[in-house]
Formats: sequence, C-alpha cells, structure tokens
Amino acid sequence: MTGNLLIEAQGLGKSFGNETAVIDIDMTVPAGTIFGFIGPSGCGKTTTVRLLNGSYKPTAGRLTVFGSEPSQFSRADKARVGYMPQLFSLYPALSLQDNLNFIGSLYGLGRAERSDRQEKLLELVELADDKHKLARDVSGGMQRRLSLAAALMHKPELIFLDEPTAGIDPILRQKLWEFFRQLRDEGQTLFVTTQYVGEAAYCDYVGVMADGRLLTVDTPERLRRTAIGGDMIDIVLHEALPAALLYELRAHELVQNRLNFLASAAYRLTVEDAKTALPALMRWFEGHQLAVESAGEFVPQFDDVFVELIKRGQQHG
Repeated sequence: MTGNLLIEAQGLGKSFGNETAVIDIDMTVPAGTIFGFIGPSGCGKTTTVRLLNGSYKPTAGRLTVFGSEPSQFSRADKARVGYMPQLFSLYPALSLQDNLNFIGSLYGLGRAERSDRQEKLLELVELADDKHKLARDVSGGMQRRLSLAAALMHKPELIFLDEPTAGIDPILRQKLWEFFRQLRDEGQTLFVTTQYVGEAAYCDYVGVMADGRLLTVDTPERLRRTAIGGDMIDIVLHEALPAALLYELRAHELVQNRLNFLASAAYRLTVEDAKTALPALMRWFEGHQLAVESAGEFVPQFDDVFVELIKRGQQHG
C-alpha cells in the first residue's frame, strides 16, 4: 500500500483474561481509502475496530492512528474520528432529529450547520419522514440508519463503521455504498466491517479475518486471483472434445492441467492472465477446427473467493 498511512498496526493483539480475541495483526490503512474487513461472526472484527478507535487498549503489539496510540487520543484526535457501533448507543428518549442535533452540538457544530447536516443525512438514510419519532419507537433497522447518520454528523476524517448495512434492504445498501465511495473521493477514510461478503468489491482494500487472525490484506481483484490461482475462462463448444484433444488442452502451457467440466461441451480453464490466454486458446481451437459457441472470462462471486481464502487460512493456521 502506498500513500499517507492513517492506521499502522504491528503484532496487534487483545486478550480478555485467558481469552485471546485477536492475535498478531499486521495492517496498514492509507488515507483516502475504503478498507473492508470481512470474516465469520465472532472472528474478532468488532474487537479490532474497538482497538483501532481507542475503545480498547491493546495487550500486545504496536498501534498508531493519526500517529498516536488510539487509547490515548487527545480530545482533538477523537473529534477526527466517527464510529458506528453494531449495538444502538444513541438516546432512545430523543427524536431522530434531536439525536443528530445533540451529536452535532457535542462536536461544536453551529445551529445552522447542524440543521443542514441532519437534514441531508436523514434524507440519505431515508429517515426524513420519521425525524420527529422517538428513537425508541422505531425499528432496529431504522435505529441502525440513525447510528450511521450520527457517525457522519461531524464530517470526521476517519470513519469506523461496524456492519453499517446489516438489516438494510439491498437498494438502500447500494445507495449507501455509493455515498461511502463519494466520501472516499472527498478524502475521508472508511474502515468498514460487513457480513455481506459481496460488499468487498466496493472497497479499495480488504482484510480477511478468521479465528482472531488477519489472514490476508489486498485489493479485491488480487484476492480473487490469489484464491483461484489466476483468471478463469469459460469455453462452450459445439461438440465435446475428443479424449485426445482434451488431454492436449489440459497439457497446454497456458492451462497447465487446470481444467474443469461445466457440461458435456463446456469447460472452465484457469490461466495466468485471461486477456493474454483467451486469444491464444481461440487460435488453438480454430487450429483443431473446433466450433466455439461462446468464450469469455469468468469472474467468481466474492462469496466464493472468501470461502476459498478462509479454507486456505485454516489449512495454514
């Protein structure tokens, strides 16, 4: 990773008595990026977020955010951070609007700015029509959306969002991710945990966690390539390959025995680079007078990539 590093962790760990929650985490997060954090429930994602935002003090390793240890943040440093926890932690007896107004006042926003911010954020999270309702009288999903708005109220430089889209319908989830990317483009940094593995594709970098350990960090595209060992190409022929040609294709220098059957005349090949391999393979099929009905790169869903990365991590753990 390049650029100004906002978060740096080396050997980071946290234990509660004899229980180890996270262990030996090495991680950097550049400024102005979206860092996605994915892993099974209970793997240590929330504990890691609480270490990074200063809610917990590490029991091992080194951690700096904005160049300082988060658990020792000054008041000014704390004001640079926004945090949306998993559990609702705002004020049940206040209206949605008054909750945001109060949060804004804590961060020193003037009345006019508070009014403008809360109006825009309530519209974004689709709560504008419910702004006068008490927080205790709305659904859990609406409370989560209010928590998200509260975390963004003071325009923090660094935003920790712990499963911000859990329980939110797919259309609004996509809208929120578009907004997160807009914040990124404006220079803010977002650290997002998610239970929706497919959301990793929206991130600049993704950390995959399991059993308290950070297995890998990379871009979504490079994680795909790591999980499957390259790129995939799907080929559908007019007729199934004869045994001799099937053997020859398996032994092709671009395929190297990485061939799977999809159907009687359909094949999935794993290659180093699809853009280079596809034209060469098409020439091979043409040279053997084989009719190709369709051919193209296959991009696996990130759910499949995630499962493969978790399996690899467990095998090497």
